[in-house]
Amino acid sequence: MALAELYTQYNRVWIPDNEEVWQSAEITKNYKAGDSFLHVQLEDGTELSYPVDPAALPPLRNPDILVGENDLTALSYLHEPAVLHNLKIRFVESKLIYTYSGIILVAINPYKQLPIYGDAIIHAYSGQNMGDMDPHIFAVAEEAYKQMARNNKNQSIIVSGESGAGKTVSARYTMRYFATVSKSSSNADVEDKVLASNPITEAVGNAKTTRNDNSSRFGKYTEISFDQSYQIIGANMRTYLLEKSRVVFQSENERNYHIFYQLCASAMQPEYEHLKLGSAEEFNYTRMGGSTVIEGVDDRANMVETQKTFSLLGLKKDFQMDVFKMLAAILHLGNVEIAAVGDERSSINKHLSIFCELLDLNCDKMARWLCHRKIVTTSETVVKPMTRAQAVNARDALAKKIYSHLFDFIVERINQALQFPGKQHTFIGVLDIYGFETFDVNSFEQFCINYANEKLQQQFNLHVFKLEQEEYMKEDIPWTLIDFYDNQPVIDLIEAKMGILELLDEECLLPHGKDENWLQKLYNNFVNKNALFEKPRMSNTSFIIQHFADKVEYKCEGFLEKNRDTVHEVLIEILKESKFHLCADFFQDSPVSISPFSSAINIKSARPVLKSPNKQLRTTVGSKFRNSLSLLMVTLNATTPHYVRCIKPNDEKLPFEFDSKRVAQQLRACGVLETIRISAQSYPSRWTYIEFFSRYSILMAQQELSINDKKQICKIVLQRLIQDPNQYQFGRTKIFFRAGQVAYLEKLRSDRLRQACTLLQRRVRGWLQRRRFLALRRAALTVQQYYRGQDHQKKCLWTHLKETWAAIVIQKYCRGYLVRRLCQLIHVAAVTIQAYTRGFLARKKYRKVQPIKHLISVTGNNSCSVKNMNTIAIIPILYLFRVWFLYLLSFCICHVLSPFCFNRVLESHFQSQKEIYEKEIEGLNFKVEHLSQDINHLQKLFREENDINDGIRLEVSRLTSENLVRSRCRSTTQMCLWLSKYCEHVFETSRLKQIGPYLKPRGVVVNMIPGLPAHILFMCVRYADYLNDADMLKSFMNVTIDGIKQVVKEHSEDFEMLSFWLSNTYYFLNCLKQYSGEEEFMKHNTPRQNKNCLKHFDLSEYRQILSDLAIQIYHQFIIVMENNIQHMIVPGMLEYESLQGISGLKPTGFRKRSSSIDDTDTYTMTSILQQLSYFYSTMCQNGLDSELLKQAVKQLFFLIGAVTLNSLFLRKDMCSCRKGMQIRCNISYMEEWLKDKNLQSSNAKETLEPLSQAAWLLQVKKITDDDAKEICEHCTSLSTVQIVKILNSYTPIDDFEKRVTPSFVRKVQAMLNNREDVPQLMLDTKHLFQVTFPFTPSPHALELIQVPSSFKLGFLTRV
Repeated sequence: MALAELYTQYNRVWIPDNEEVWQSAEITKNYKAGDSFLHVQLEDGTELSYPVDPAALPPLRNPDILVGENDLTALSYLHEPAVLHNLKIRFVESKLIYTYSGIILVAINPYKQLPIYGDAIIHAYSGQNMGDMDPHIFAVAEEAYKQMARNNKNQSIIVSGESGAGKTVSARYTMRYFATVSKSSSNADVEDKVLASNPITEAVGNAKTTRNDNSSRFGKYTEISFDQSYQIIGANMRTYLLEKSRVVFQSENERNYHIFYQLCASAMQPEYEHLKLGSAEEFNYTRMGGSTVIEGVDDRANMVETQKTFSLLGLKKDFQMDVFKMLAAILHLGNVEIAAVGDERSSINKHLSIFCELLDLNCDKMARWLCHRKIVTTSETVVKPMTRAQAVNARDALAKKIYSHLFDFIVERINQALQFPGKQHTFIGVLDIYGFETFDVNSFEQFCINYANEKLQQQFNLHVFKLEQEEYMKEDIPWTLIDFYDNQPVIDLIEAKMGILELLDEECLLPHGKDENWLQKLYNNFVNKNALFEKPRMSNTSFIIQHFADKVEYKCEGFLEKNRDTVHEVLIEILKESKFHLCADFFQDSPVSISPFSSAINIKSARPVLKSPNKQLRTTVGSKFRNSLSLLMVTLNATTPHYVRCIKPNDEKLPFEFDSKRVAQQLRACGVLETIRISAQSYPSRWTYIEFFSRYSILMAQQELSINDKKQICKIVLQRLIQDPNQYQFGRTKIFFRAGQVAYLEKLRSDRLRQACTLLQRRVRGWLQRRRFLALRRAALTVQQYYRGQDHQKKCLWTHLKETWAAIVIQKYCRGYLVRRLCQLIHVAAVTIQAYTRGFLARKKYRKVQPIKHLISVTGNNSCSVKNMNTIAIIPILYLFRVWFLYLLSFCICHVLSPFCFNRVLESHFQSQKEIYEKEIEGLNFKVEHLSQDINHLQKLFREENDINDGIRLEVSRLTSENLVRSRCRSTTQMCLWLSKYCEHVFETSRLKQIGPYLKPRGVVVNMIPGLPAHILFMCVRYADYLNDADMLKSFMNVTIDGIKQVVKEHSEDFEMLSFWLSNTYYFLNCLKQYSGEEEFMKHNTPRQNKNCLKHFDLSEYRQILSDLAIQIYHQFIIVMENNIQHMIVPGMLEYESLQGISGLKPTGFRKRSSSIDDTDTYTMTSILQQLSYFYSTMCQNGLDSELLKQAVKQLFFLIGAVTLNSLFLRKDMCSCRKGMQIRCNISYMEEWLKDKNLQSSNAKETLEPLSQAAWLLQVKKITDDDAKEICEHCTSLSTVQIVKILNSYTPIDDFEKRVTPSFVRKVQAMLNNREDVPQLMLDTKHLFQVTFPFTPSPHALELIQVPSSFKLGFLTRV
């Protein structure tokens, strides 16, 4: 596919911009071949017709899915704007300061302390492949360490960049990494000494500049030496091109070297009084820049730290005082005032005396020769006074010389302190050297620095070229020569015969050599003869060199003086005569080796180092630097290099502010863009077959997917999608793409997804409309139904009311009729009864009255008696009448009004019968309970009787067994030896013969009760207590504890054995508690168990020892479990994708993830669950207490959650919505496992809460204020640093996902400011929860335990 075909509508390009270097624009009209303009729209909405050259169209912008990648070589379009934009997105939005660019690690200085350098981070990167984690300085250090150990080859890490870019800090972190991962237990102070060298060299070699508060003013190459175990045994340091001029001159807002200000800040302390110092404002050499204080830096505290590091390296107080005396002398020398005295002669005041006193020099001689110089000719010696300017130059030259020698001396003493007695096996070198420099005024220092960078760039180009060739050959791809920039011509211009350096040395040899004469020679030799050398148009004092990074104009003024670096011979002779030994040693003709180059280095150069033809001539600074640089290049070429390019994002030192102009300038200077250009010329995009299949399976047809061989599928699909076979190559494990082809595939994938989305939208919208129509139809029908129902209901209600009213009327008349009829019946019955009753009474009365009429007539006064008699006769009749009436009334009511009353009567009758029966049952139960109590009382009496008999039998058995044992072992010593021998048989499992089958973990568990060995051991203790033999008991307990320790030590990696003895140690400890006789442990004992309590000895001390031993076994037990499962966690929890259709693989560039190369033999979530099940079943088989088992499972779940979460923090490619779904799915599997094993009460689920919240955070919407508030409320188990890290690392997998905006992250961060939590990013995977051993009494009676007959311990059960 032609590149021009990609310039279509909606695609985006980069066009140059004066402010931002490059500006993004979207194409609004398809570009046709031959068009002179490209119609684009800028991001601010401005329409623009951009003039283009058809042969050089604007660079295309990468798809958003590729922006923010860990590796710049993963970008489809490799060019400067793409690199710049990717770095900006990562730095500003994601707050990520590290990015790979092929073999280079690009490190941008954040100007802010970040929580990404703790020991937890070091351990997280230790042992990991470089592509498995996010880019980091620790990843580079680990790669160097791993290659050294794997290949037995020396390594080097080259850290470069301009001042303020973070070189020193990066080099310091690499050294700290090596000191941490290779720490030796036998010689632990070596690592501390190596790290201690940094504060000293920074004090004497670093200074504040306008660009950096802690700028290294020298280059440093530190070799860290390792033994055959790859542990640090020592180190050696080489230094390059110290900026001596800073001692006597500092620009505005700059400082001298830190050590001077530290010394002045401590001047008032008694130990420094003899130095006669004051504040830094009092000395010319420290106040010149007008800035004696650095904000946030305490010079006095730093002085204390410097002294501590001196002491740590074994440099004693006397040595330190000698160094401080030299430094103070330099400060006093700077305060020596030189005044002009007639005829331009100079004279010196008396401030020189302190300088001479400190260095023990002859003051008169020093005063004379600072103002005069000696000229020696063949015939005579002439003493000539110097002008004031010449005298000041002489004074400053002396100060620079003294400081230079002092610096070299300190470095040499550090190297001596870091020397090692053994033999160096391998080493890793860390080069911290200045990057390419170009200022408004460039002098000799910038010339040397840029010369060094030319050499390093050449070495880098050759290494990149070599790696590219090796990669092609390994993948069986035809190798074609890649054209890359070779800067050998520039190097020849500088260092070749009759080059710039040789002409400079030649001019320095002339008595009257001048900068102007040397410059004229350069013009004559190179102008119009060498394309890399130019003469400025408007200047006759400068020259221009075309370096690999940029053109640089150098001012020739001062070149000769700086190259000579001479001090008058007379002054040197005076210093040699000093009685201060340190000063005198510095300037001896053949001084003791004070070179910073270690004699331990034995590297043969491939070509001889250039030497001066006249050995008697003084070596110049330039020649020294060239020789040391040649030695450095020989060393680097003999190692495997690793590159770190430090970038300064802005000149204002503002945190996370990105100045595109400055960054682009540095990218050009440090060779990153050259690496990109080399990669872009070949096949920059490289995908494994697995990654390609996973990413682009959406473009494959169903017929293609039916093929089993994924590699063959990829080939078929590519041949169909990309017609030009030159645009890709098939390797053994990878597919190589030309620049732009991955972007084209991404476009096809996006189009397919867009089509699929359109189809889905169409279907969904149709479904929604149909659903809406059906809902409306159902609603209409429902409304109609209810309306018709209401209408019908109204009609029916009226009819119903009429019918009801009619029914009520009918009922009224019917009830009235029935009542009237009943009333008539009752009335007729009553009348009839009354008639008959009255007739009967009347007739009866008449019969009775008739006989006594006569009597009444005679006795008329007895009327009252007659009335009484009538009354008495009427009463029974009335009673009979009432009964008959009530019967008749009830008959009528029952048959006419209430036919259900009879049932109610029956129910009440049955209820009363039920209550009577229940009362009888309660009475019987009470009798039964009373009888049971009587039976229990009788059984108790019977047991007491049996106990008395058992006691008698046991006493007889004891006496019998005691006599039997004493007959076998005639002394207590023999008894102890016998028990000791038994214990040795128990614990020496490798030699078990008789009891071996029973004490093997599985054998004991399957065939015997849990903790059988523990019970047998306690029975032995019980036997010794029974005999009241203290020596026997003490010997037995000591042998037992030592035996357990020995077994645990010999099987420290055997999980089953540790589980077995953890369980038995725990049971043994519980038995000692249960039968100790202490009330708190006897609560749950049976009476029979209480009789087996110890009678004569208190074993509380041994219980404490056993408890400590159990804790030790538990910790080793946990370590073994963690070691067995840790390597499964990240592949199973993070990398393996069990959910269909959520693959998130993206291009990974040069640094390939190790897990993405092959999908065979990878760990899955099933692997983790199977391992957990194995642990669980083994613990259960060995009878481990349920509480201990829960604590072990909780610890394992914490490890799984912590390792997964830590890896998530350090892997930006895993921070996606789809990965959050996968993690939550995996967590649900683990929760199901807990439920299946009935371990919900172990609190193991709570340990996964931080991971669960992190997964939720990846899935939740992150746009509005409500979203931010919800995140703050939900993520309570994550710290603020962790939440911000996840938000910044969130990576969309498709174009349809949106990045988290910086404003949203700041909003969340503001809401979390009030939260009080630890600002720590990583979880401590080494954290152990406190273990508790709950007391669980054994339910087994000792006398009922069956001891295997092969033990020959039958006497134990007879006790």
